[in-house]
Amino acid sequence: MEYKYELHCHTAMVSQCGRVQPAEIVQLYRDKGYAGIVVTEHYSPLTFGLHSYYKPQQLVEFYLSSYYEMKQYETEDFSVLFGMELRHYATGADYLIYGIEPEWLRQQGNLMALWEKQVYRKMHAAGFLVFQAHPFRWYIQRCNPDYIDGIEVYNGKCDAKTNFKALQWALQTGKLVSSGSDFHAPEHLARGGIITNEPIRNNTDLLRTLRSGNYRLIKTTD
Repeated sequence: MEYKYELHCHTAMVSQCGRVQPAEIVQLYRDKGYAGIVVTEHYSPLTFGLHSYYKPQQLVEFYLSSYYEMKQYETEDFSVLFGMELRHYATGADYLIYGIEPEWLRQQGNLMALWEKQVYRKMHAAGFLVFQAHPFRWYIQRCNPDYIDGIEVYNGKCDAKTNFKALQWALQTGKLVSSGSDFHAPEHLARGGIITNEPIRNNTDLLRTLRSGNYRLIKTTD
């Protein structure tokens, strides 16, 4: 049996650019035959505001709210996992963090104030994986490949040429690869993700799967 999972998803509850509420997102993806979603809201100044530089933890429960809302609609055959799309202050690089858990996040300081080397070390110390999201999108700054585990080589909101560049970079650097729809609105539905032969029930399963490379990328355009 095969299972499809979305690895890059934003909601209207937390991400300012999101347009769909969690309950509807679950139903949309279930209708498309997916077995789960990783909620990767923007952990960035756009979400927290520049005024939160010294006290970002005041908004952590807000940041977690969409995950907990979506988690209510989890079933035995549909998993809802917590992830993150992190951006530092005054940079143009986005990082997808996989394996992260809410309780760990509650115990942290301001992750936006850390730079890529610091983020990489902190995430690795906790056992998480760091992927750069859509690295060849026109306004994105590519990071130092020494401080990432993988690259989102297929993004449902990028054109074929941009995704191809990301794939070539991954091949050159030997990094893990991922695919995600970068869902914000209905027109982004089911444009990416991964296909596995084993179900992913939690972040432990997700990390094991990504590290193993035993999955296929969902690509709706080439």
